[in-house]
Amino acid sequence: MARMYFANPSHDEICDQLAQVRTIAVIGLSPKQNRPSFRIARAMQQAGFRIIPVRPLVGTVLGETAYSRLSQVPDPIDLVNVFRAAAHIDAIVDDCIAQGVRRLWIQEGIINEPAALRARAAGIWVVMDRCIWRDYTGLCLPRRIA
Repeated sequence: MARMYFANPSHDEICDQLAQVRTIAVIGLSPKQNRPSFRIARAMQQAGFRIIPVRPLVGTVLGETAYSRLSQVPDPIDLVNVFRAAAHIDAIVDDCIAQGVRRLWIQEGIINEPAALRARAAGIWVVMDRCIWRDYTGLCLPRRIA
């Protein structure tokens, strides 16, 4: 049996999908302002996206109620953005499948190819090992302006 390899969507597809996103659940969003998850989520929030923090033991982050688990989020989610170690991605994919999540973004530096392939096989659009803010500002915004 041939081994399957994960490949990210094209730049055009990334921009097309991000154009449809309004609400982003951020798993692993730190309340600490010096953490990449906080800085990136804040920037996305300032760009007009609604950020829903998913992190145990935190009441609010960026002015939004935080939830311990994805399954506790009462609002529709357009995209799940993950700032957790690769070892946690399998369980996150399970949660995304169970919740009917349509888009999953696994942040730059986090790689779990089997989990990403399993999410994609379940019909979830997946980006892995890329920075959502860098792609949004570097790939997508220039296309909107042009």
